[in-house]
Amino acid sequence: MIKSYFITAWRYLRKNKIYSAINIFGLSIGLSCCMLITIYLLHETSYDKYHQHIGQLYQLGTNFINDGKEHKLGNTPAPIAEAMKKEYPEIEETARLLSLFIEDKTLLQYREPGGETKAFYESQGYLADASFFKLFTYQFLEGDPTTALVNPNTVVINEEIAHKFFGDKPALNKSIRINSSTNGDSTFTITGVFRPSVKPSQIDARFLLSIRGGNMEQFIRAQTDMIGNNMFSTFFLLKPGANPKNLEAKFPGFVEKYMSAGLKGIGFNKKQFLIPVKDIHLNADIPFDITPVGSTSYLYILGSIAAFTLLIACINFMNLSTARSSKRSSEVGIRKVLGAEKKSLISQFLGESLLMSCIGFFIALGLTKLLLPAFSQISGKNLILDLSENIPMVIGFFSLSLLTGLLAGIYPAFYLSSFQPVKVLKGKFSNSLSAVALRKGLVIFQFVISAVLIIASVVISSQMRFLRSTDLGFAKDQQIIIPLRGPHAKSTYTALKNEINKNQQVYSVGASSFYPGISNPTDMLAYKEGQSVQDAKGIKTNYIDETFLQTLDIKPVAGRLFSSEFPADTTNAIIINEVAANQIGFTSPENAIGKKIYFDFRKLHLSYHIVGVVKDFHFEDLHVAITPFSFLLNSQPQYNYLIVHARGNKMASLLKAIEKSWAGLSPGEPFEYNFLDENFQKNYESENKLSAMVTYFTIVAILISCLGLFGLATFSAEQRTREIGIRKVLGASVGSIVELLSRDFLKLVLIGILIACPLAWWAMHHWLQDFAYRIPISWTVFAITVFVALLIALATISVQAIRAALSNPVKNLKEM
Repeated sequence: MIKSYFITAWRYLRKNKIYSAINIFGLSIGLSCCMLITIYLLHETSYDKYHQHIGQLYQLGTNFINDGKEHKLGNTPAPIAEAMKKEYPEIEETARLLSLFIEDKTLLQYREPGGETKAFYESQGYLADASFFKLFTYQFLEGDPTTALVNPNTVVINEEIAHKFFGDKPALNKSIRINSSTNGDSTFTITGVFRPSVKPSQIDARFLLSIRGGNMEQFIRAQTDMIGNNMFSTFFLLKPGANPKNLEAKFPGFVEKYMSAGLKGIGFNKKQFLIPVKDIHLNADIPFDITPVGSTSYLYILGSIAAFTLLIACINFMNLSTARSSKRSSEVGIRKVLGAEKKSLISQFLGESLLMSCIGFFIALGLTKLLLPAFSQISGKNLILDLSENIPMVIGFFSLSLLTGLLAGIYPAFYLSSFQPVKVLKGKFSNSLSAVALRKGLVIFQFVISAVLIIASVVISSQMRFLRSTDLGFAKDQQIIIPLRGPHAKSTYTALKNEINKNQQVYSVGASSFYPGISNPTDMLAYKEGQSVQDAKGIKTNYIDETFLQTLDIKPVAGRLFSSEFPADTTNAIIINEVAANQIGFTSPENAIGKKIYFDFRKLHLSYHIVGVVKDFHFEDLHVAITPFSFLLNSQPQYNYLIVHARGNKMASLLKAIEKSWAGLSPGEPFEYNFLDENFQKNYESENKLSAMVTYFTIVAILISCLGLFGLATFSAEQRTREIGIRKVLGASVGSIVELLSRDFLKLVLIGILIACPLAWWAMHHWLQDFAYRIPISWTVFAITVFVALLIALATISVQAIRAALSNPVKNLKEM
């Protein structure tokens, strides 16, 4: 019986190739989109879950409270880890982790015995306690994870770095030189090589240094309190059976015991809390934690797109199946007269639906495998679909396709099987009002989804254009960033700057510890004369040379910039921005010039006199508002970056000249550069990826909707063949017939767009709140959407409408 159902279903599909192709192709695209997004969602929700002790791993977070405002971070001061381990028996082990935060890349060098020196810049370096590998699971290829970081000046590297330096030879016990602006310049012994996990982790380490043995060890020893220098990520391995909520409830007493006096002195308060490591990426409610965190709102957006895309494909199936019911009415009538039961008819039509969904699944599976590399590149994730290792996932997708076929075919099955054979065979069958109304409702729903996606795509693209084009308050174009990592590069800064300045293609050259767009961890709590530390405001600080501000074209609004004409500026002169002047309490920028501000650090009382106030500029990306910022001259030329402002379009020749100068001054260090405008845009990487994904899936959703619309238009033209023939015989023009066939569908599309507009406005208004600086949602967005959606719908419908209008009326009337 089942075999006969599928044979009949297969014959029907072959007989109706166009409609079958539309349904199968629509379902396969919908399923493929759903698979791709599901793989992405599974990837985002699986961060760090592969660690052996993941159920007992927690990160210690800090909630800073000032003037009633709370600011959550995943960072803590260095001494808190050992103190809490001693205080609370629930904690079995602790480990601290610190990124090499002062640099974006670190210089690693290896000198072969009697040979040349190999040097590479590497990113994603961290300092870690010896206990780190007791908490986190890493696959070691060489060395012992339990002892790898026990000794000072030891380093664990990943397989790729080991291969770059040593090829296929063992890396264990080799010595490499590591030049770090964070940890100093030291020689480290390789005590381990690990293979990076293919599964995602919030800790994206490529190499890990022992905390012992570098400059950071001395810094930690000098820090005796738990108030400032909240730089470390502190992790706890709780004992089996320990209750994290009960442990967390004890933290207020810890803060009171060890920190309350110091916190009162600076006018702040703190709360400590625990974050399950498995929740850091998505559910910690912290904007940045070790590496950029994920966004649950983005996952909801993509998950909704996956569900709606699949739903649109199902709607197409239902629409075409119910619309073509009249074509199968005679079949149903004859089957019922010959004794077919309603149950067998339902099974027959469900079998057809399930057969199409199965075919669609296998096509979708092939499409997914084919498109996954491109989707991985767009999303910026290492997405994998290994059929041998992901059997549950494949079974899940197959079950989803069967469920899709079942849900998509259930209404047509019951609808077709309910026909009364006497009426059908007498030719009295007609599409019921409910069936027609359902088809119209489903078409409207399809274009509600499509219009929402079009509006979202336009708004997101417009916001990204705004982020790329808005005035940041400094000259970001034609700015070359050259990292100064090794000792030779730092010591020859002056000579390199003078060499580059001689080039006619250069406007100016400056140097700094940090540049706009990257993390700047240096800050101070400053207050003016007549105030106390209780009134202090947090100010970010950058150490620069006397030409850095001129190189970035940052303008003064009062006072002056640093200059070699004022050598005393290296002592205690400071330049602040307008926001800093306002928040510290000066009535105007001019009022701040010549005044002093103070900074109390432990037992030091430092004072600075303001020589200039610069125009506000965006040293951070546009997600956040401009905050207080200051500049100090570096009395010792130990800078992290050289910035070259180039003129003209001969960038290649300028870079070649700079590289030549570099090679002459720092021959043992590789020359590397990047561009300020490109680096700044990396802060919007997640939004750029979202924009690309929404755009591509919007196109897919529109394509599937248009497939359904094309099928319905084809059916409508077939149903009205006699009417079209009579109208043409009576003199109707091609244009009037096209208008006749298109009018009803365009009305449905327009209704869908009108419903979509307020929904899309609400969703995009909510998304834009993540940006301190954002575009308004203009009426032109909705006008563009209406125009584009109607144009696409008209083009889709017109293909069949024009074909029907141009057909031979005599032939059509003879065939009826």
